[in-house]
Amino acid sequence: MLVISRQYDAFLDTFNSITMILPYDYHEGHSSHFTLIKGDERIALHIEEKIPLNDAMKYVTTIQSEKIILGKCYEIVDEHDTRTDLQIGAVIRTEEFDQRYYYDGHDLGVTYQDGCTVFKVWSPTATEVRLKLKSPDDEEIQYPFERMENGVWECRVNTDVEGYFYSILPCINLIWDELIDPYAKAVSLNSEWGVVINLDNAHEKNKPLPALTSPTDAVIYELNIRDFSAQQESGMKFRGKYRAFTEKGTTTPNGFSSGIQYLKELGVTHVELLPVNDFDGVTDNPSDTSYNWGYNPLFFNAPEGSYSLKPEDPNERIRELKTVIQCLHDENIRVIQDVVYNHVFIREDSSFEKLVPGYFFRHDENGLPSNGTGVGNDFASERLMARKFIVDSILYWMNEYGVDGFRFDLMGILDVKTMTAIREEVDKVLPGAILIGEGWDLNTPLPPHQKANLRNAHQLQGIGQFNDWFRDTIKGSTFNLYDKGFALGHGHLEQKVELVLTGSVGMSSGERGLFKEPVQSVNYVESHDNHTLWDKMKACLNEDEEILKARHSLATTMVLLSQGIPFLHAGQEFFRTKKGIENSYNSPVEINQLDWIRREKYDNVVQYVKALIQIRKSHGAFRFQKSELIREHVKVSHSQANLIDVLYQNVHPYGPWDEILMVFHSDTKACEYTLPEGNDWICLSDGNRASVSGLYDLNEASITLEPVSSYVFVR
Repeated sequence: MLVISRQYDAFLDTFNSITMILPYDYHEGHSSHFTLIKGDERIALHIEEKIPLNDAMKYVTTIQSEKIILGKCYEIVDEHDTRTDLQIGAVIRTEEFDQRYYYDGHDLGVTYQDGCTVFKVWSPTATEVRLKLKSPDDEEIQYPFERMENGVWECRVNTDVEGYFYSILPCINLIWDELIDPYAKAVSLNSEWGVVINLDNAHEKNKPLPALTSPTDAVIYELNIRDFSAQQESGMKFRGKYRAFTEKGTTTPNGFSSGIQYLKELGVTHVELLPVNDFDGVTDNPSDTSYNWGYNPLFFNAPEGSYSLKPEDPNERIRELKTVIQCLHDENIRVIQDVVYNHVFIREDSSFEKLVPGYFFRHDENGLPSNGTGVGNDFASERLMARKFIVDSILYWMNEYGVDGFRFDLMGILDVKTMTAIREEVDKVLPGAILIGEGWDLNTPLPPHQKANLRNAHQLQGIGQFNDWFRDTIKGSTFNLYDKGFALGHGHLEQKVELVLTGSVGMSSGERGLFKEPVQSVNYVESHDNHTLWDKMKACLNEDEEILKARHSLATTMVLLSQGIPFLHAGQEFFRTKKGIENSYNSPVEINQLDWIRREKYDNVVQYVKALIQIRKSHGAFRFQKSELIREHVKVSHSQANLIDVLYQNVHPYGPWDEILMVFHSDTKACEYTLPEGNDWICLSDGNRASVSGLYDLNEASITLEPVSSYVFVR
């Protein structure tokens, strides 16, 4: 990048204040006055403050705000008659800038038309913008953009440029840069160019499936495109690729179902796909064996190339990803897209930073980029055009690809207003679509009440959050490998278990729970992050494998039969292991791939989980939408350590049974349990087997609970 040599610097920090920085080796940092040069006009600046710094003198001067119009070039001259250009400083992070340059149009990016393609970018601080086009025969030509309203620049190319590569060249603070439009819908191999496409030639639009009656009707299954089919024993031909989802009737070596047929048989309602937008960490070269989950976002509206059979063909990428979604829809499985709007891969290289330096990312009190994400940048969702980008992107994925819902990575970085706006706009397209996110409290410079995190769940109605209370109570702390939760045998957690089994809403009307309604609680014990449950147990429990399997099944049962939204990590139902690796985001595919041989080995557990899903679906009492229904119908008790029972009464209006009794026992010793008095019970599940039509009738007053077990009784 070109570096401009300046004897001193001048920055526009607000619309009526300009800061000068004079190094001490330049006239000892002294100037008695400064003047703004605006064409032929010279405007005296008033020095308000003079602040000595370590290596320079800082001058804060004021000017009437209407004198500065962004997009124009200005100069400053000091008492020594030395000129410097006026650079754009912290003004871009002011409320006035946000209001003055907000653009509410829906045409940013590239709009392809026969005979005329329109390019639009938002870059209020640029003084000039050019378009670079590269034809299929590698001829390059540049066109000027025209500045329009609210900091938007437009370039109309009156010829058919479908398939052409393009980049944007803005000039800001006298420096030219080059970038791909952040709204790009398609990119070239390895994300080197944006690509002009005619979406009509890239497969027809998908439509989302109708939303379920309630988010609590969902059973979410999280998987990665590559993991799903990478193993040779998966029986899929297009291993690690989008196209694997088009393959029907695939089986493992011993004839067990695999692929999309397996997902259908399991009975999940939603597949949550780890990021499928363009990301770094893996190149598009088919011979590249690198692995990455996809949390290094590059271009948020373009499909990732490494999953494509023809990554060099932008239209084919789009067709393939649309086909993944359509094939899942054909099996009545909805698609939740994992989206990463909280950060970019590298801030300095991002299109956002190059288009409007300093605007799209948060800065701390010292003016340095904040790092609540832990990857070097936090996206400033509270700024109007940053919020607009997120909302526009969400709506694009819904309207073009037919995505049914979204999971927001590190949602606690985003702000409440943005998430509320997303909820409102999504409901206009698909009322009731599932929106869930990671509401961790992260150290980003947002006021606490504005963070879209667990503490502010009551402000985020209609948005589910990953319930770390549930995870840590049932499994044990994610951050302490040796901490054990209830399912791992830790007694004296029964009161916490009572809370999380009932949607974390609080069981009395005066008790403030974590959530206001159960539809906000995403219940889980494992996800792509951190150790799998199996690997955690292998590390912290010195028990034989049969007990470990029983504990694992107990935890999964509690996920599937608790109030809230159940969430399964792909392979959890057959004891997924990553060989003890906690954070496998860039571990080899051999570590991350689904082990379909393990699916064969533990088919009995797969069938058990399948039956539990059927049981959950069969009765609305497992899926209450409102906290008052839980408080009215559910009673939880714990007469001894390592034992919890949950009794549902008078629930016949919601399904075939009037009473449901669930018993969760995590001790390694058998014990006697007295059943509630009344009619005989039917056992639907005993922790190893389950059937929605019943396993056996029970006419005794008590039952022996097996070590580490769970039961579902109905009558």
